[in-house]
Amino acid sequence: MKTTPITFEDLASSVIGVPPLPRDRDLGLAKNETRRLVRHLESGGITSLMFGGNANFYHLPISEYADTVDFLVETAAPNSWVLPAIGPDFGKMRDQANILAERKFPAAMLLPSAAMFTPDGVAAAIRKFVERSGLKAVLYLKAENFLTPELIRSLVEDSLVASIKYAVVRPDPERDDYLAELCDTIDRRYLVSGIGERPVVVHFRKFGLFSFTSGSCSVAPSLCEQLRRKLVAGDFSGAERLVEYFMPLEDERDRIHPARVLHDAVTASGVADCGPQVPMFSNVFGPDLDAVAAAATGLYTHEQAVRKNVQAALAS
Repeated sequence: MKTTPITFEDLASSVIGVPPLPRDRDLGLAKNETRRLVRHLESGGITSLMFGGNANFYHLPISEYADTVDFLVETAAPNSWVLPAIGPDFGKMRDQANILAERKFPAAMLLPSAAMFTPDGVAAAIRKFVERSGLKAVLYLKAENFLTPELIRSLVEDSLVASIKYAVVRPDPERDDYLAELCDTIDRRYLVSGIGERPVVVHFRKFGLFSFTSGSCSVAPSLCEQLRRKLVAGDFSGAERLVEYFMPLEDERDRIHPARVLHDAVTASGVADCGPQVPMFSNVFGPDLDAVAAAATGLYTHEQAVRKNVQAALAS
């Protein structure tokens, strides 16, 4: 695992994968299937791996936290950056800070909370976590009331922030005053487009962002890396064409639930068996699962075509 400090170049050099975390039938960590999933991502060019909401770190017991993050470190390639999630409550953050202080992660991502919080309180919790753990924080913004631009700027200026996963969903991503204000308030290279493929072209073209996260890259990492290269090159029409391959699965994620659908999509695609969801979450069933499986296998077919083309080009 890569342990050096996170740079802007690191953020932009790979799609930041946000995969699920496979479980076995007893709800423990399915290690062989997790290895399969990580190898699939890395073989497709994804070298930044963030285990957070899609991996359901919300319900990961503190008693399993150290063993889980240690296994992810052992599984990742030497050049891969692994980033674990913390929180979302301060009690978990405090215990996780003690665990992570003994390890070499360059940063950890604070999961967004829907429970009791104030923006000033969130900022104070981040400061205490960084002080106790020695790690920088990745902020995860899913709502405007979580942290104000001014508080974010103060955290950035005090060198407490590695990056910011921006995931506030808009009916029209072209119209986003909060994101525009953030771009004016801090160096936009900290900002990562954090809602997958649907708004990413707008985030790069209009707001000048440099990197993005993807859950669907768990099924199609090579295709997703092609999308990243189009975006970096400013080929936005080419990027939009590639985004269309992801939309059937992204539509199902938006219709049902992003994390639930991704968990079962990875299983349905044959990439890895993610097994059961950990309560208080649940798998997708019935006709919904049929729709998810169709979207996942369709996306995986495109991924296989990309890999065959790459192999043919290398052989020629």
